[in-house]
Amino acid sequence: MMRTRLLWFGVGFTASAAVVSHFIWKDLWVDRHALSSHITHQFDALQTRISNLESSLPNQNSVSNHDQDLHRNRNC
Repeated sequence: MMRTRLLWFGVGFTASAAVVSHFIWKDLWVDRHALSSHITHQFDALQTRISNLESSLPNQNSVSNHDQDLHRNRNC
């Protein structure tokens, strides 16, 4: 009788631990997915802002030509 009670206690304890572990794992997985989605959304917004800033520059060629002239003058 004592062995049977110990066996059922072990089975019940194991099942309870499995259920708790499952809920903890599920909660951590949802948090990870939410964080990943949030970071992706923030980087997409940042990329859009950078693209808008780059497209609003008056003349990109004059800036790059100026940089090239500075580089040539250093090499001389």
